[in-house]
Amino acid sequence: MLKVLVLLLLLAMLVSLFSGLFLLYRDGGVGERTVRALTWRIGFSLALFAVLLAGFRFGLIPGYSQ
Repeated sequence: MLKVLVLLLLLAMLVSLFSGLFLLYRDGGVGERTVRALTWRIGFSLALFAVLLAGFRFGLIPGYSQ
């Protein structure tokens, strides 16, 4: 389940990133849509980081031990 969530967040980040690139190219850097798309990407990145931290904290992701 955690793997699926991580993959979905990564996919959402990529879609948002390319959406921002497309809107930047189409609008010429003028407007709010590019900023909104890239803001969503930052939100997805933070959510992914939080999910990975929680997964490690609750033992869903094994830690590295020597």
